Amino acid sequence: MSIVINFCPTGMVPTKAMNYSIPISPNEIIEQTHQAYEIGITIAHLHARLADETPTYKQSVYQKIFEGVRKYCPELIICGSSSGRNTPEFEKRSEVIELRPDMCSLTLSSLNFMNQSSLNEPEMISNLLDKMIEYGVKPELECFDNGMINFGKYLLKKKNITTPSYWNLLFGNIAGFQPTFNQIGTAISEIPKHDLVSLGGLGSSQLKVNSLAISMNLGVRVGLEDNLWFDQNKKVPATNISLLKRIHDLLEINQKTYLEPKTLGNLGFYNKSNHLIGV
Repeated sequence: MSIVINFCPTGMVPTKAMNYSIPISPNEIIEQTHQAYEIGITIAHLHARLADETPTYKQSVYQKIFEGVRKYCPELIICGSSSGRNTPEFEKRSEVIELRPDMCSLTLSSLNFMNQSSLNEPEMISNLLDKMIEYGVKPELECFDNGMINFGKYLLKKKNITTPSYWNLLFGNIAGFQPTFNQIGTAISEIPKHDLVSLGGLGSSQLKVNSLAISMNLGVRVGLEDNLWFDQNKKVPATNISLLKRIHDLLEINQKTYLEPKTLGNLGFYNKSNHLIGV
C-alpha cells in the first residue's frame, strides 16, 4: 500500500525564533524541499515569506520557489498557498494561481486559531476555485471541521468536478476537529468514496494523527508548518527532515511505502500546461 506524503515545510506562523530550522528564503525552502524529495514525498505544500519572515502573497517570490523546486524535483506535485489569513483581497490571494502550480490550497470556511482568525467567505472560496479551474490548478481542499467538508462537497458538485479530489483534514485546532477516534472516523466517513485524503495533526497531535493515518491507509501531512517539536515534552526541536524520516520509519513498520508523485500525477494532479517545463 502506498501513502501520500504532503510535505509542509514553512507555513505562515513559525519563525526562526520559534525554531531555527524553519525555511524562510526561497533558497532555504527549495533546499529543504529537495532534501525531502530525495527521501520521498508526494506533494510539497509551499508558503512564501519575505526576508523579514512575514508571509507574502507575491507572485514574484512564489515564482522563485516554484522554479527552484521544479528544477531539482521535476516530478513533485507542487501546491501553493492561497491563504487569506494575512491577505483578504481576492486579487492578491489568487496571484499564485497564475503561476499554474499543480495544486493550490483552498480552505473551505472561516475559522479561528488560538490567537488569530482566517476569513474565507463563501464568495471568496468559490472565486478562488473558479480561478483554479481556469488555470488548470487542482484544489487542495483544507478542512478543520465537518462544516468545511459539507461545503467542499457542495462546491465540487456545483462546479461539476468529477475527477478524484484531494482533501487535507487537520486535527488539533482548538476551534475545530480534535484528534479523537470519534471525530477522525466521522470526518473520514464524510469524504467521497473515490477521493484522496490526508490527515494532519497540529502541534503535539502530529505524531498521533500521522500514525493513525498510516495504519488506516490514509495520507499524511507533515512538517514544521504544523509542529515545531520532535518530542511530546517539547525539549527537542524538530526539523523538517527529522519529521519526514519518522514518517518513513512508520511506513516501514506498517509495511507500506510512500506514493510517488508521478502516480498521483497520472490521476490528473499534474498541471499539464506547466508541469515539467518550468514556470
